Amino acid sequence: MDAPKKEKGGKLSVERVYQKKTQLEHILLRPDTYVGSVEPVTQLMWVFDEEIGMNQREITYVPGLYKIFDEILVNAADNKQRDKNMTAIKITIDPESNTISIWNNGKGIPVVEHKDEKMYVPALIFGHLLTSSNYDDEEKKVTGGRNGYGAKLCNIFSTKFTVETACKEYRHSFKQTWQNNMTKTADPKIKFFDGEDFTCVTFQPDLSKVCLLNMNETKHNSVFDEDTEL
Repeated sequence: MDAPKKEKGGKLSVERVYQKKTQLEHILLRPDTYVGSVEPVTQLMWVFDEEIGMNQREITYVPGLYKIFDEILVNAADNKQRDKNMTAIKITIDPESNTISIWNNGKGIPVVEHKDEKMYVPALIFGHLLTSSNYDDEEKKVTGGRNGYGAKLCNIFSTKFTVETACKEYRHSFKQTWQNNMTKTADPKIKFFDGEDFTCVTFQPDLSKVCLLNMNETKHNSVFDEDTEL
């Protein structure tokens, strides 16, 4: 890092003392404010062990890494509240490629352009901060999410983040990928669709920013490493 700029007499420059950050820069600079600690912690938790099922034991994990995973999982679980016909959530964790994927067969996200924001709805809710479907405080709260961060935090703390969804109602599918902590993306791919609804989020956590724990240890302590049926 460059040494702090100092004025004559050894004082820090005004520009160095008073700084302005974009919201995305602030999230990356102060991750603990948004996703919790990025340092490993050891505590007693309930985990799933293949041999015995649910088991309470000490594990070491990183709250920040767990949080960004949980944001996507909660989105999938929330879809069950909106669509009672949803029957499955499938979770795949591949430590070798540092890739996590969460799929559900609930109602897909509307693949339609948002008239006010001039972009497709999935791009709006996954790639732009402070967007949410839970801002109506008059509505009874039965789902997670409230402040418009949610899944975007996972996008920001990932080197690669892909959203795929398909919606029979609008007869189109959607796929878009963000890279480099949500700072780079290409245009979404929109196709005609006539199958069953689904949504799948696949991401590669940026371990240099959100996790100081070796990924092999994360694999050993993983709570979700198989398909989970509802």
